[in-house]
Amino acid sequence: MTSDKDIEAVGKTLVDTKQCLKARFRALFTLRNLGGKAAIDWISQAFSDDSALLKHELAFCLGQMQDEYAIPVLIKVLEDTNQEPMVRHEAGEALGAIGNSRVLDVLKRYSEDPVIEVAETCQLALSRIEWLNSASEQCGDENPYSSVDPAPPAQEKDVQKLRARLLSEALPLFERYRAMFALRNLGTEEAVLSLADGLQCGSALFRHEIGYVLGQMQHEACVPQLSAALARQEENTMVRHECAEALGSIGKESCLQALRTFLGDEERVVQESCEVALDMHEYENSDQFQYADGILKLQGAQ
Repeated sequence: MTSDKDIEAVGKTLVDTKQCLKARFRALFTLRNLGGKAAIDWISQAFSDDSALLKHELAFCLGQMQDEYAIPVLIKVLEDTNQEPMVRHEAGEALGAIGNSRVLDVLKRYSEDPVIEVAETCQLALSRIEWLNSASEQCGDENPYSSVDPAPPAQEKDVQKLRARLLSEALPLFERYRAMFALRNLGTEEAVLSLADGLQCGSALFRHEIGYVLGQMQHEACVPQLSAALARQEENTMVRHECAEALGSIGKESCLQALRTFLGDEERVVQESCEVALDMHEYENSDQFQYADGILKLQGAQ
């Protein structure tokens, strides 16, 4: 059983700026898996860090934990215009993931934020909470990835119909996200390639989510499209970051060249994403028991 002392030790690794980023990431995901107020308190402390990538992942983890105790800190991050857009966006998405109706007013306010990625995220979060509160439809599909997603999967199973919805700029973003997660859950190569076509769509938020989903699927068929998106210097850094992490998750030899190439990118978020992705690549190709290994390392040191 994990003690408060163990959680504290992992938390100290997370907030220690002298630690390498990959060690801090593994500590973060260890805290996410442990859950509880103490873990949330340690995660919340790290929002003062100067790494936008790390802070983005903090918010992501708090959303995945779905603990209402995290709501106040997430609202604070969303409201803080000094935080980077990708961090504020993730805080808004996390509030939608937690799904408590008490945040509706906050989300409505920031659904008109001048930063388009923040506004679109809050619009999606509002739609998700409204969907959760609606008895008109229940989603019976099992999510093979056990993630808390910004939208439920569509019930449609035809890949070509889902692809058409995914790529239709005329549809509300929430409906396109539903097509996205339905394609992800189908898991076929045809579905993967349909999703990869979404990396050419107009919304940076949408393209970033495509990268995330392709990383979940871990299918080598989309490596060329992910590598191309990572290489586009004019691409939104949020998108490039997610494509880098997706390549790390896929963990094939074909992913390594792109990740190594952009370790020296001029954008810090991209550099750090490649660093973390290479650590993920190493994990995917090792006999390590788990990526979130903070407690295992503590036990090994005893």
